[in-house]
Amino acid sequence: MRYTQSTLKKLEKLFEELHYSVRYEKGHFQSGYCIVEQRRIVVINKFFDTEARIHCLLDILSNITFDPHQLPEEMRVFHQKIQKKNSALDAVAGEPATKTHG
Repeated sequence: MRYTQSTLKKLEKLFEELHYSVRYEKGHFQSGYCIVEQRRIVVINKFFDTEARIHCLLDILSNITFDPHQLPEEMRVFHQKIQKKNSALDAVAGEPATKTHG
């Protein structure tokens, strides 16, 4: 996966399809996601560069549970590419592949 603005936009769209709002805020905090008053909000440090933003979103994506079959076809294909990339990286690192859907 290339760390480009286009990839970042696709990830943001994927989160939108999962009913998460992605926000970029300034401050001294660890990036992550939270649910505020039953709203799913992902907050990323606005001073992160594109690559760091993508890494944060991929990390968050690997920690949330969802059914990829409910995604539109384009997003489902994109998610499958992410899964294959993560599985290959986990195999190289000697770690078990992470599962993002139940």
